[in-house]
Amino acid sequence: MTTWSRFSSKLADIIGKGLMESAHMRLQFHRAIRCLSVCLMLCVLSHSSFADVGVPNISKINTNGFNVNELRASFSGFYETELGRVSPCKTQQPFEIKICSSVLKNEGNAPFILIPANAKATVVLFHGLSDSPFYLKSIAEHLYRQGYLVIVPLTPGHGKLEADADMQDPLLKQRWLAHVDEVVALAHTTNEQVFMGGFSTGGVLAAHHLLNHPDSAQGLLLFSGAFQLSSSAETMASIWGIKTIAAWFDGEYSTDGPNPYKYPKVASYSALMLMDVIEEVRALLEENTVSKPIFAAHSLADLTTLYEGVESLLATMPGDHTEFKIDESFGVCHANLVLSSVQMMGVKFDHSRVNPLELCATPEANPLHRGMLQVLSHYMQEHTKIKGEHIEDASVVENKTLDTDIQEVQLLN
Repeated sequence: MTTWSRFSSKLADIIGKGLMESAHMRLQFHRAIRCLSVCLMLCVLSHSSFADVGVPNISKINTNGFNVNELRASFSGFYETELGRVSPCKTQQPFEIKICSSVLKNEGNAPFILIPANAKATVVLFHGLSDSPFYLKSIAEHLYRQGYLVIVPLTPGHGKLEADADMQDPLLKQRWLAHVDEVVALAHTTNEQVFMGGFSTGGVLAAHHLLNHPDSAQGLLLFSGAFQLSSSAETMASIWGIKTIAAWFDGEYSTDGPNPYKYPKVASYSALMLMDVIEEVRALLEENTVSKPIFAAHSLADLTTLYEGVESLLATMPGDHTEFKIDESFGVCHANLVLSSVQMMGVKFDHSRVNPLELCATPEANPLHRGMLQVLSHYMQEHTKIKGEHIEDASVVENKTLDTDIQEVQLLN
């Protein structure tokens, strides 16, 4: 029995014994108290992410020289162009800039910035295709607790109530890349040290920018990096005229689905845009002269974005790389890699709208999420420059790989 269960049982016994003569009434009262304790637990967990950091007032913290109001205005400006009228979100924390709009599905889809006092560096994390900043929430909060300013943008065409026009826009790829450029430029106004990366498509977009602008980041963070899709998807993408066919096949694209923070399916047309970005990254790697340390977390059970793509990237780009590979036996699906158990409590998933037997149809927490964040922390400590310290040249240090198998679970949790 958990601590919370023991608490609720004891509370029910103490209060109910003297007040409830009927056994049936005592049972009902006991159930009510248990529900109350669960609600209390959820409230505590939802706020405990930042308990060890405190809740600084964003207007009073030491920002190492940049102006918070200017940062807020620039960040908001990006989304006025994409979304129209924007405003601060109602759920915004005192240390957070979070941009909302009536065209978004909900506040979990909103882009945000977490600002600690005296940030060590700035980290930019881009989300994946068809999902939203919510998927990077637990990673962003972890980095914030470690003293990093974290920017989690909203990729154009995502998080919206209506996205049919976006998902068939011939300029969608250009919009993605332009947004990456402007967000990374904004990040450099907050700190001279910038790391970038993301989940799935977000990791590819970050790598694309880094390969074109080698001085734009100190390191690359990849979670389920989409550097290689399934063989059928890649073969399909090579067919002449496939984008026209895909746009017709998608029909009227609906964003309504069982997950409030993710579109119900990946639009075929947008997936082909992603494939274009992947091909451009591969072409850039063929003539690569960039040397950067990479953190790469990937599940070997991922059938959406294959590990071989990340493996090829690590072999091609020299650097002090750190890998966190989750053994196939854990069955961690593509999108679940970035989800924590606490994060999952906030997902109001409609199970009635999916087939429970369909593989990866229902989101689940990554059982090795905590261990993944521990390894990420070690990577960040190694590659964040502290004034007066020297970091070894990334091109001459051997790679570090952590393969998670059943024997290592106890170490990671």
